[in-house]
Amino acid sequence: MADTQEFPAPGFQRVGVSARTIVDIGALSHTGAVRTKNEDSFLVSRLERQMQTLLTNLPDKQVPEQYGEVAYAMLVADGMGGHAAGEVASRAAISTLVDLAIKTPDWIMRIDEKMASQILERMNKRFGQLTPALTELAKTDPALSGMGTTLTVAVSLGADLIVAHVGDSRAYLLTHGKLLPLTKDQTMAQLLSDLGVISPDDRTKHHARHVLTGAITASGEKAPVELHHIWLDDGDQLLLCSDGLTEMVSEETIESLLLKRKPAQEACQELVDLAIQNGGKDNVTVIVARYEIPK
Repeated sequence: MADTQEFPAPGFQRVGVSARTIVDIGALSHTGAVRTKNEDSFLVSRLERQMQTLLTNLPDKQVPEQYGEVAYAMLVADGMGGHAAGEVASRAAISTLVDLAIKTPDWIMRIDEKMASQILERMNKRFGQLTPALTELAKTDPALSGMGTTLTVAVSLGADLIVAHVGDSRAYLLTHGKLLPLTKDQTMAQLLSDLGVISPDDRTKHHARHVLTGAITASGEKAPVELHHIWLDDGDQLLLCSDGLTEMVSEETIESLLLKRKPAQEACQELVDLAIQNGGKDNVTVIVARYEIPK
């Protein structure tokens, strides 16, 4: 006589806010109108923690049939170094960061104040491991010795948003009809503005606006990482981009376009098209995410 028996799974689901959050994400990268190679890299990924009850003899509704939490990770890197070095640096930074995350045995998929601090600490540590990784890679080819990259990362889990940033790629949040910068450029022009040497308005046209004071490089010290934990509201839109967009398209124009609330991929295409129409002097990369967050 068989000593096992199949039972129907419980008839309800316990799904966290993160799994019920609807995120429309688009992404696009273009060489631009002047450059011959695209040294920008991007990645959008979905991370999940799942449980599914297969068999049980527990009474109905004592355990869920399914349980889930869902996070989204978005990364933009703008490489530098000439020839293929910039392309190698931006790709290596993203792939190394992903590998470090995969090797982390305990993914944090529910955030409170303590957990948010731990995520920020982990992100800071992982960014610090990128410089040695690029340095080791450069040892295989002398042409890569001067390579480096910016890196802007956003990870959302329901209404929680974690941002980590080095360089002059940017993250913006469109919330309540206003486009707000989430990151600060790590450039000489920004530094001069912060010191009061030049006005904030002069910063966008200053000749040192492309001179980075922070970057992930194959040599030198670890760059300071800008870190934020932000709450999202229902209807918010997140934008990550390389400076190929912000050099060619004003923040006012970006705000107006995002306010049209077109599908995310269509918004990305329009932003890239505008950058190219306005000169397209650099590679252009954009990621747009639109959030529908349940109460």
